[in-house]
Amino acid sequence: MSTEQTTSIEERIQEALSSIRDAIQMDGGDVEFVSYDGLTKTAFVSLQGACVGCPASVMTLKMGVERTIKKVAPEVENVEAV
Repeated sequence: MSTEQTTSIEERIQEALSSIRDAIQMDGGDVEFVSYDGLTKTAFVSLQGACVGCPASVMTLKMGVERTIKKVAPEVENVEAV
């Protein structure tokens, strides 16, 4: 995979997170992009603020963050919190 293609995937992941950041911040949390692994097709994000330790954070990660990222970057197969 070329660096240019990886960068565009990372930019789309960033855009996806930006589109949902306000909703997450309204609940006192935040989500930040950490990295993308092109081999495993996994995006790594960091849940912050109220998301840390929240019982609903797994649902937020899978149903909100992962779904949004996959919509704009279908190359991404998994999203994991680090």
